[in-house]
Amino acid sequence: MKLQETVHFKWYKHLLILIVLVLCFQASVGLTSADFAMVFANSGQMTDFLSRLIHPDFSYLSKLVTPMVKTLQMSLVGTVIGVAFAIPISFLATTVVTENRWLSTIFRFLLGLVRTIPNLLLAALFVAIFGIGEATGVLTIAVFTFGMISQLMFQAIETIDYGPIEAAAAVGATKLQIAVWSIAPQVLSQFVSYMFYAFEVNVRASTVLGYVGAGGIGVILNSSLALLNYERVSIIILTILVTVALVDKLSERVRRSLL
Repeated sequence: MKLQETVHFKWYKHLLILIVLVLCFQASVGLTSADFAMVFANSGQMTDFLSRLIHPDFSYLSKLVTPMVKTLQMSLVGTVIGVAFAIPISFLATTVVTENRWLSTIFRFLLGLVRTIPNLLLAALFVAIFGIGEATGVLTIAVFTFGMISQLMFQAIETIDYGPIEAAAAVGATKLQIAVWSIAPQVLSQFVSYMFYAFEVNVRASTVLGYVGAGGIGVILNSSLALLNYERVSIIILTILVTVALVDKLSERVRRSLL
C-alpha cells in the first residue's frame, strides 16, 4: 500500500513539475514578445536559404586559402603573445611565489576583469581604437588568451609539490630562482598543454572576429551573408569546419602526449 502511494506521489510530483515548466515557458514567451507564428510564416525564406546552402560554390574555394591562412596566423601570433604575458603574471597571481596575499589578490582581480570582457566586445573596442585589420584581431586574441591562460596557470602552480620549494629556500635561493628551478619544471607540461588548448579555442573564435572588422576569414563570411550569397557562405563554413577539426585533432594529440 505504501509503495503504491509512493508511486502515485512521484507521478503527481512529475506532473506538477511539468505544469510549472509549461507556465514558465508561457510567461517567458509573453515577456519576450516572441512570435513563433512569424518564424513559421517565413518558411519559404528558410527553404530558399537551405536549398542554396546545400550547394557550396567550390569554385570559390581557392580564394579562401589566403584568408584562412591569415586567420590561423592571427590565432597563432595572438596565442603566443598572450601566453608570453600570462607566464609572469600567473606566477605573481599565486601566493606560492609572492608569499603576499594582497599582491596576488590584486593580480587575480585584474585577471578576472579581463576574462569578463567578451571577445566580440573586445574586438569592437580595438577596432574603434586601432582600426580594421588583422592586427586588431591579434590584439583581441592576445588579451583573451592572456586572461584565460593566466587563470589556468596560477591554478596549476597552486597544486604543485612544495618539497622542491622548501629545499631551494633552505639553501638561500631567491624567489626568481625558486620560480625557475623549483616551480616551472613541475608545471611546464601543463603550460604547454594549455597553450595548445588556447590555440585551439582561438582558431574557432577568430573566425567570427571578422564580423566587427578584426580581419581573417570572418570578414568574407560577413560580406557573403550581407550579399545573400549563400553558396559562398556554405563553402566558407565548410572550410572553417575542416580547418577547426584538423586543428582540434592536432591539439588533442599534442596535449595527450604531454599529460
